[in-house]
Amino acid sequence: MIKKKRQYRTFGEIEEEYFVKHPEEIDEYITIIFDEYAKDGDIGALLSSLRRVIRAKGISLIAKKTDLTRNGLQKALSVKGNPRFESINAIMHAMGYQLIPRKIKVHA
Repeated sequence: MIKKKRQYRTFGEIEEEYFVKHPEEIDEYITIIFDEYAKDGDIGALLSSLRRVIRAKGISLIAKKTDLTRNGLQKALSVKGNPRFESINAIMHAMGYQLIPRKIKVHA
């Protein structure tokens, strides 16, 4: 008898499923991931998180709204992606958000 390997879901897959079932949680999540990026500058983590949200919202729909291909959108938001500011702005706009600067406390 051959045992099948058990397929475990990744945290990202679980998170995407959660956002599909609870889209009202996305607004706060977007704020949190940008706050974290402002603190640590980890672009890979930011792009990965945005990719999860986009998958939950429908990658084809977001790609169409941004005039990017599905593949181009996924590539731009990959861990090694290096999207242009215009692309991030278009992606955020397609999801119903805008990038707004917020004053931060600067430690002397």
